[in-house]
Amino acid sequence: MSQRDHWEKIYSTNQPDQVGWYKLHLETSVNWISELSLSKDANIIDVGGGASTLVDDLPEIGYRSITVIDLSKTALT
Repeated sequence: MSQRDHWEKIYSTNQPDQVGWYKLHLETSVNWISELSLSKDANIIDVGGGASTLVDDLPEIGYRSITVIDLSKTALT
C-alpha cells in the first residue's frame, strides 16, 4: 500500500477526532507561530496538515495566507 493510499484509508474510515493525534486546537503550534513575530501577511504552509484546525485558528489571530497540503485529499475536505 502506498503512503497516499494509507492516509486516504485512515481519513476515509475515521472521523478526524477519532485518530490519536487529533486535537481540536493546536495551541502549541499557534504559540510557536505567534512567537516568530511574522507579518500577518506571511505565507504559512501546514505540511501534512490533514484535518487540522490550524488553518482555522491562524486567521482568528490575524494571519491571512495559510496553505495546507496533505497526501490525503479526503483529509482536506
